[in-house]
Amino acid sequence: MKSSDFYKRAEMLMPGGVSSPVRAIKPYPFYTVGAAGAKLVTADERELIDCCLGFGPLILGHAHPGVREAIEKQLASGWLYGTPTPLELDLAELIISDHPGLEMIRFVSSGSEATMAAIRLARGFSGKSDIVKVEGGFHGAHDAVLVKAGSGATTLGVPNSAGVLPDLVSHTRQVPFNDPEALEAMLAKNDDIAAFILEPVMGNIGLILPDDGYLAAVREITAAHDVLLIFDEVITGYRVGVGGAQVAYGVSPDLSTFGKIIGGGLPIGAFGGRRDIMEMVAPSGPVYQAGTFSGNPASLAAGLATIRYLHMHRDLYGAMEDAARAIDEAVSGRGSGTFVRLGSMFKYFFREAPPRNYLEVQECDTAAFGRFWAGMLSEGIFLPPSQFETNFLSTAHAGREIEEITAAYRKCLSE
Repeated sequence: MKSSDFYKRAEMLMPGGVSSPVRAIKPYPFYTVGAAGAKLVTADERELIDCCLGFGPLILGHAHPGVREAIEKQLASGWLYGTPTPLELDLAELIISDHPGLEMIRFVSSGSEATMAAIRLARGFSGKSDIVKVEGGFHGAHDAVLVKAGSGATTLGVPNSAGVLPDLVSHTRQVPFNDPEALEAMLAKNDDIAAFILEPVMGNIGLILPDDGYLAAVREITAAHDVLLIFDEVITGYRVGVGGAQVAYGVSPDLSTFGKIIGGGLPIGAFGGRRDIMEMVAPSGPVYQAGTFSGNPASLAAGLATIRYLHMHRDLYGAMEDAARAIDEAVSGRGSGTFVRLGSMFKYFFREAPPRNYLEVQECDTAAFGRFWAGMLSEGIFLPPSQFETNFLSTAHAGREIEEITAAYRKCLSE
C-alpha cells in the first residue's frame, strides 16, 4: 500500500487522519516504514534524508546500534514494573551532574507533563497564582500554556484552543522574547507571579536565539522579584551540548524541564531543580504528581545509552556544528531570507533579518516556505513541515548527507 492508501484509512479512524497535528501534511502525509542513521524509508519506497529527527530526540540518528542494544537488553528483563528501578537512579545522577544548580529530579512521560508539573510545583512552592511565559513559546499541550496574545504583548492571555477555560489562562501572562524591560515591567506591577517559564532558545517558532545578556538579565530580574525561573529545555537539553542551554549560556534556573533526547527516542520527560523546591513534590511534600509510566525502564535505558554516548564522544557536537555551518555557507547569498543556526539546530526564515521574537516570526512569508518545503521534499530532504519548527542534524548526518542537503537548499532557494 502507498501513503495515499494509508491516509484514506486514517481519515476514517483518527481526527484529521493523524495522531498529532504537526503531521498533517497536505494533501496527505507520507507514511514511514523504516529508518536507519540519517534516513527514513517511506511506504512509497522513497529514501529521505531526515532533518526532523522525530522533532529533535534522535541526536544519534535512527536506530543507533548502542541505543537499540540497550533497549533490547531491557526488554529481555521486562518493560514496565510499576516499581522503582536502578536505571532511574543512574539517569538521575547523570543529568544532575551535568547541570549545576540541579539537585533533585522527577521522571515523567513527556515534555508536556514535565512543564505542567513544574508550573504546579512553582505555584505550590511560592503560594502565588500566576505565571509568565514568552509570547509564542510552546510548553506542551496542557491548558495553562495554550495561550495566545491578547491586544498587547503583555496582556492577559486568551485561550488558544477550544475547550480551554478563560478562567484558567487568565492566570497566564505573556511578554516578548529578548525584552527584559517588558519582563521587569510585568513583575514590578504584579506581586502574585509564581514563575517565569521560557525556552532559553526558542525552538518551536523556528529558531530564535537569545540576545547577548538576555538570559542573564532574566535571571537577575526574576531573582529580584522573588519569582522562580523555569528553563524549558525539552528541546535544548543535550541538544546544544552536555548541560544544555543553561551551561552554554552560564545561567542557572530554579527549575528545569527535559524531554526528547534524555529518552533516546522513547517517551520521557523530567523536571528538576533546587532541593528545597523539589522536596515539595509528593510524597515528600504537598504538590501532587504521579504517573503509571513515569520512570519507564525502556525509556531510561535508551536515555542512558544516548547520554553516555554523548559523554564519551563530545567531539560530535563540534562535528554537527560544522555540518550546520556548511549548510549556512552554501545558503549564503541565495534567496531573500536568513539562515539561523546554533550547534545542530538550524532554520531558514523567509524574512530579510533573523527574527528576535514571536511578532517578527509572524512576518515570515509562509507561502514561500510552503513552496520551498515541497521542493526540498521532492529533492529527498525531509524538513519539519512548518516555517515555525526547527530543523535538526544528528551524528549520523555524514559528509554525503550534508552535500545532498546543501545541494537541495541551493536549488530550492534559487527557484
